[in-house]
Amino acid sequence: MSAVNVLVVEDEDAIREMLGLVLEQANFVVRAVADAHQAQAALSESQPDLILLDWMLPGLSGVEWARRLKKDRQYGDVPIIMITARGEEEDKIKGLEVGADDYVTKPFSPRELIARIKAVLRRSNKYGKSGRIEIGGIVLDVDEHRVSISDKHVVLSPTEYRLLEFFLTHPGKVYSRSQLLDQVWGRSSFIEERTVDVHIRRLRKVLAEHNREEFIQTVRGFGYRFSEQT
Repeated sequence: MSAVNVLVVEDEDAIREMLGLVLEQANFVVRAVADAHQAQAALSESQPDLILLDWMLPGLSGVEWARRLKKDRQYGDVPIIMITARGEEEDKIKGLEVGADDYVTKPFSPRELIARIKAVLRRSNKYGKSGRIEIGGIVLDVDEHRVSISDKHVVLSPTEYRLLEFFLTHPGKVYSRSQLLDQVWGRSSFIEERTVDVHIRRLRKVLAEHNREEFIQTVRGFGYRFSEQT
């Protein structure tokens, strides 16, 4: 298995050094920078497998840089874990809404951090699947990890991609939030059920740009269904 590259973006020197040490001890290849501008420069040199990004940064904030990054066709599928001192539910949801795949709240243990990183990396893998899935003009190429709708390339986050893949391979069936968490995020995930609603909303927004938002249907009192039939 090839080395996993992690880009750490943290403005506090002591925390940045600690994160680098913890990640290197876990056998990750680490590049650490102090702000979003340095991080953007690092991306242009080499694309990481995951970004560990502080919420509050000098100049361009981490949450705003994450928002821009997820809209970038070249880097939009790079997983992002936000580091935040904010514990309020609203702030956590905001981080997920801008495209972050997970978050850790300071203070956190090295063990928790590594567990979250590994969970996000597992969720972003292809799991050895191959082939092409197509429903209602939505085409998912598992081999190339690409999605297109009506022959137009669609940029999705790793979580949105996995969610769409699950829906496309299980059309017509109703799944509860807990079932979707198990199937898409994994049983060992730290994610709360409300996170499913956040990612469903983001995926619907992408599909709406191609007039396919009605494919994801809310089944009141239970969960969600993916179907061409309205």
